[in-house]
Formats: sequence, C-alpha cells, structure tokens
Amino acid sequence: MPSLMRSARGVPTDDGGMLTRNWRRSDDSLSAFRSRVDLDDSRSLTTLIESEIIPRLMVAHATDLEPPAAEIEESGVTIDPAEVEALAPMALQVEADVLLAHVERILSRGVSVDTVMVDLLAPAARLLGEYWEDDRCDFIDVTMGLWRLQEIVHEIATPASPKRIGAGGSSSALFASMPGDGHSFGTVVIEEVFRRDGWETDRLSDATTPDLLKRVSAGWFDLIGLTISCDCHIAELPSLIAAMRNVSRNPRACVMVGGRVFAANPDLARQIGADGTARDAKVALKMATSLVRERAREAAHYR
Repeated sequence: MPSLMRSARGVPTDDGGMLTRNWRRSDDSLSAFRSRVDLDDSRSLTTLIESEIIPRLMVAHATDLEPPAAEIEESGVTIDPAEVEALAPMALQVEADVLLAHVERILSRGVSVDTVMVDLLAPAARLLGEYWEDDRCDFIDVTMGLWRLQEIVHEIATPASPKRIGAGGSSSALFASMPGDGHSFGTVVIEEVFRRDGWETDRLSDATTPDLLKRVSAGWFDLIGLTISCDCHIAELPSLIAAMRNVSRNPRACVMVGGRVFAANPDLARQIGADGTARDAKVALKMATSLVRERAREAAHYR
C-alpha cells in the first residue's frame, strides 16, 4: 500500500487563491475524507473513491443536476476511452479553470451532461485511485484531483428545473448494492440517471439482507436494481432475488442486476432469476422502461 505522503502541492489557499473561478469548497467533507484515510490507511483508496468520493460527486448537489427535458435526451455523441485517459492526469496537473475549459470543449461538441458525468468524470476519478495504488502520485495529489473533478460537476450542472416526466413516467425504483459488497458507486450512478429521467427512486448502500428485504416489503417498487462488484456473491443471488419477489408489495416488480460479471455474460442474469441486465446506467434505463411497460400491459390484460 503506498504511503500517505504529505505533499503540499496543489492545496488551495484559504482565500481560494489557487483558482480564478469560484471554488465551491467543502472543507468539512475534505477534512473528514483525509482523516478517514489517515485513521484507516489499510483500505484501498479505490474503494474509498467508489464508496465516499464519487457518490459526493454525483449527488452532493443533486438539486443542481435537474436538466431541462431536452438536455436529457441522448445526443448520440459519446466519450472516447482516450479522453478518460487524458482527463485523469490533467486533474492532477492543472488548475480547475483549465480542466473546466477542457470539459466545456467536450460538451460543446454535443456530449450530454449525463454522458460527461457517467462516462468521463466518474471513470477518471476511478483512474486516479489506480494511479495512487500504483505509486504514480501521492495522497494529497489524488485528493486535490478529485476535488477538481467535483468542481467540474458543480460548474456543468444545469440550473434546477421541474422534474421531467419522461419515458419513466411515475414509475418507482429501488437500487441497492449487493449485501456484503461494500461498493456503492454503481448504485449512485444508476439512481441518478433514473431520477433525472423522472423516476421516483430510493437507494440502499451497505445494507444487510434483512435491511434490503424490509425496504422491498415496505414500499411499492416497479423496479428493483442490484449492483454486484464482487463475483463471489453470485451464488447468493438466486435465493436473494426469490426472497425479494416473495416479500415485494408489487407482485409484478421487475428485477435487474448489474456488474462486471453480467457485462461479460448477460445470459447469467436470467439464469439467476433476474429479468435482465445492461452494460451501463443509460441502457438500463431503456430496458427498465420497456420491462415496466410490459408488466403494466400484462396487469391491464388480466383485470
């Protein structure tokens, strides 16, 4: 595990002199993150990024992330993996103004804000964690790099607007990470994408199986989504999915699963009792909408 070197490089001054734009700092959150790593430096920084920092990037200012309906629509313009490779070192080396100008150029070619958050900023944040674990940068560097990425999220977030009632309509969804998994990044991203499309969403992180089943039985959900980051949990999924269906207040609730193992073998989702899987949150939104509509048609047919 790399040592936590105390480099002062890149630390902003109290008056914000490091940046020329407004720096929406959260000193308490940054101090808490540093203290947590100091007290428990045996944990992987990548895990901390996924469970602590990226969720803050995505939802700390959720009220700022409601775009106009037109902006939610997919533009068809995507992020090249090389752009992620380029952005991560930039976050370590340049000030936030320069980083923001780079991201704004990407947005100017028609890439949506959703795509930039899901396919550029979040992967770049994970890549910073890999840099640290490989001893390519120190702890202060990667912390400040992550904070610069957070500043980008603040700057590109559109003003709050009325919730869009789009393809999802008033459908409801519960998203949770697999009990015992500990990685909440996937759930944070997918909930944010569904929420921005107009779904009523709920999210559980670091929940036990009894906690998850209690939440499923307490509310009405059209969709239940599980994210699995560790392949070792696959054997537990059939019984968990069966239990969720058994206690669900909605007998026609759809269950979707996501994670690396399902990306490699999509057929596994149905084998373990789920209704489907998707390679990313945006594809999951389209699939879930289709599944929920189909279940609604079935229910109407049998009335």
